[in-house]
Amino acid sequence: MATDEAKRRTRSDYPYFLDFRTRWSDNDQYSHINNSIYYHLFDSIVNSYLIEHCALEPAKSPHIGLVVSSHCQFFAPLSFPDVLDLGLRVNHLGRSSVVYEVGVFKRGAERPAAVGGYTHVFVEQVSRKSATIPEGTRNGLQRLLAPSSTPDAKL
Repeated sequence: MATDEAKRRTRSDYPYFLDFRTRWSDNDQYSHINNSIYYHLFDSIVNSYLIEHCALEPAKSPHIGLVVSSHCQFFAPLSFPDVLDLGLRVNHLGRSSVVYEVGVFKRGAERPAAVGGYTHVFVEQVSRKSATIPEGTRNGLQRLLAPSSTPDAKL
């Protein structure tokens, strides 16, 4: 995604939100949230959504999503004790893969401090072979599809 496009995101671009309290240990020596923490935030919102709205049980589900690529663009620093609002949307939904986008907002801000996300490829839990996204998971993910996105059965 182009940086300009990510910078133009607002809260209304994300259909699902999760709040997150930063911790003292999230700060680095420059007194802002360390870049590695953003990937924890992405995992937290994606997996919370999958568990709550897509019937995923990580230890028991026969199919799981594995991260195959990730990215993050930073626009403004965040720091403890900020409270964050994490916004989630799906930019692409394929046969076995999904591309998530996460907007990281400081509580009350209209524009994100960072935009990132990752691609999950769904696999069989035991064999780790590529698998079609289960129907219940697909139904939940379709509720997050960005307006300009459409499901694609080829991936």
